[in-house]
Amino acid sequence: MRDGKSTIAKTALWMTGAIASFSSMAVAGRELSLTHDTFEIMMYRSIVGILVVSLVLTVTGNWQQVSTSRLGLHAVRNSLHFAGQNLWFYAVSVIPLAQVFALEFTQPIWVILLSPLLLGERLTPTRVFSALIGFVGILIVTRPGATAVTPGVIAAASSAVFFALTTISTKKLTQFASIGCIVFWLTTMQAAMGLVAAGIDGQIALPTTQSAPFLILVGLAGLLAHFCITNALAIAPATVVIPFDFARLPTIAVVGMLLYHEPLDQWTLLGAAVIFAGIFLNVWAEGRSNPATTAKTTHNK
Repeated sequence: MRDGKSTIAKTALWMTGAIASFSSMAVAGRELSLTHDTFEIMMYRSIVGILVVSLVLTVTGNWQQVSTSRLGLHAVRNSLHFAGQNLWFYAVSVIPLAQVFALEFTQPIWVILLSPLLLGERLTPTRVFSALIGFVGILIVTRPGATAVTPGVIAAASSAVFFALTTISTKKLTQFASIGCIVFWLTTMQAAMGLVAAGIDGQIALPTTQSAPFLILVGLAGLLAHFCITNALAIAPATVVIPFDFARLPTIAVVGMLLYHEPLDQWTLLGAAVIFAGIFLNVWAEGRSNPATTAKTTHNK
């Protein structure tokens, strides 16, 4: 029982770092949309990531962790994430931040449905119920039918599918690849993808004195977010990790209200409360489960 609770606590700590990183990235992404398109943002973000990852691998002497084993799975995983992240950056530039995150949070439904097929994880009634509770909270926040379906809404909803597949691919990668290896190929492959996509029209906007700090922030926040999520996925099943991510909704709703004067109404608060109920139900159930299930680990990284 103690081991199970310790794993839940560590997972929560890693996901807190991810939430802070993603929130920072959303704000930076909106600011950058005035100067750069999404492909350029992804390219510069990945270049920053390459520099940081290379520095860390050099200082720690862990370059031997980077291998070409399962390079095809790395490519699939990073392509899925590249597509989802571009859709996400577009969405944060055209619709309220809380709405982006709320629509993105359909991701756990896809993870729960696909994890048994692709990861062999158990689909317990509690996991299904907690995810459904979270989804009800999302419906309360977004109130389908009350607002028009815009390209931004479609982009945010579509990004959730790609992020779910990315999460599942990451979990598969943690079975044989180190965190350093996963993040190195993430940044390297997506830098190449971003360069090709950004330059296909023959024009790539260079950083300005105003955009450069936000580009660095996007790069650092994105890298830290993936580091935190990868660590969380390495110690717990995907269906345990993802519900923690629901806490991003009330966080970004407050950020949007303070920075962009986006309304924070009773529906958002009610939806957030329902989402948190789903989170706590899942955490409570996993904490009472067999430690061998709750504290699921992979190879040392």
